Amino acid sequence: MYNQYYVYLLTNKNNTVLYTGVTNDLRRRVYEHKEKKTEGFSKKYNVTKLVYYEVFRDVKSAIFREKQVKGGSRTKKNELVNKMNPKWRDLYYNL
Repeated sequence: MYNQYYVYLLTNKNNTVLYTGVTNDLRRRVYEHKEKKTEGFSKKYNVTKLVYYEVFRDVKSAIFREKQVKGGSRTKKNELVNKMNPKWRDLYYNL
């Protein structure tokens, strides 16, 4: 058995804000965002809809990728979502 790490993008109901994160438990972490368990950006901007994620086997690769995505433009992030999830549906319920 091996660990998995995830880089993910969340948005709000109108798809106007994007949040990039990294975690080792995607289902738990998105649940925490949805329930507003943590103070910060996602709570302030009501970012609760999982629209994109990538899976990694090691934490260093995941953190490196998170930094790449965070440093990218909104256009680049939109392209990632549109390629995986063109209707911008909440992927949380399919995890």
